[in-house]
Amino acid sequence: MVSKRLKSLWAAVFSLFLLLSFTAVQAQDQDHGVGHEAKHEKLEPAKIIMDHIKDAHEFHFFTVGHFHATIPLPVILYSPGKGVTMFSSSRFGHERELEYNGYKMEEGKIVAVDGSKVYDFSMTKNVVQMLIALTVLVLLMMGIAKKYKKGQGVTSAPKGWQNALEPVITFVRDDVAKPNLGHKWQKYLPYLLTVFFFILINNIFGLIPGAANVTGNTAFTVVMGVLSAIVILASTNGHFWGHIFWPPGVPFLIKLILVPVELAGVLIIKPAALIIRLFANMVAGHIIILSFISLIFIFGEMSKGAGWGFSPISILFTVFIYFIEILVAFIQAFIFTNLTAVFIGQSFEGEHEHHEEGHAQAHAAH
Repeated sequence: MVSKRLKSLWAAVFSLFLLLSFTAVQAQDQDHGVGHEAKHEKLEPAKIIMDHIKDAHEFHFFTVGHFHATIPLPVILYSPGKGVTMFSSSRFGHERELEYNGYKMEEGKIVAVDGSKVYDFSMTKNVVQMLIALTVLVLLMMGIAKKYKKGQGVTSAPKGWQNALEPVITFVRDDVAKPNLGHKWQKYLPYLLTVFFFILINNIFGLIPGAANVTGNTAFTVVMGVLSAIVILASTNGHFWGHIFWPPGVPFLIKLILVPVELAGVLIIKPAALIIRLFANMVAGHIIILSFISLIFIFGEMSKGAGWGFSPISILFTVFIYFIEILVAFIQAFIFTNLTAVFIGQSFEGEHEHHEEGHAQAHAAH
């Protein structure tokens, strides 16, 4: 009952937010049209959608009339001529039409007015949100660890976040780590749990209107994929590489074809599977939501009545996809973690079989 009420509350809040945004845009268009004939600008849904899912130098939540609810972020630049320069991104103006201290913004990137080289170390919304997610993860897990040290959850029933996260931790341990990693599951469980919760928290934060879609950014997914690839490669052994460079029971001419394929699978295909799967799925959901919202304005260009008439349908579909995205946030965190465990397990699978054969031979000798 409480869960249903919570879902209804979220749906109502999200719908109200969308309605206010649409109303604000309509009111702004009407204000521009009073007293003179406003210049008609062609709607570009693709550009609008891409601008929303890309990284930015501010958090933009909503616009009401001429008021823009934003949180500007610090800009940190270095140029050989000026050295280090720091200022707020609000210096460029809301439409990024202003120049400041010899710098300007073009298509989301900061460049020097005189064309000189600029190195941008700014705290963009992806970076800030990722740091917030990391802080939440550390504080949450440290708090739960302290409760276990005090005996809560061991000699008594877990409470609060400890009670909520314990089934998730148990699930990752019993259904991800143990089946795929065998006797080495304890060694890799901390990494798997860190990956799972870090991706999950960033996925959930990305569903907040105005927040950044961190897991839908290639830089984030590439780093996560490379880290997993390093762990996978560090887990390999001589038996694994022996099968990669000299597959047993395969004709020599076939080996010439199979060896490059197997090597590419280890070094490229497996990390790419982790990177592309997470990126594509998290971006797709945001694009679908923004596409349904854009339909209102597309119909509105044909007729204001059609735009307002389609609004309830678009909002209903948007809220529906929004809740699907909550499910996807958990699923993608699980898939990334599970695939990482599978790939790690494959890297020392031969070693496990070799040990079992050795034990069996020793037992037979006795």
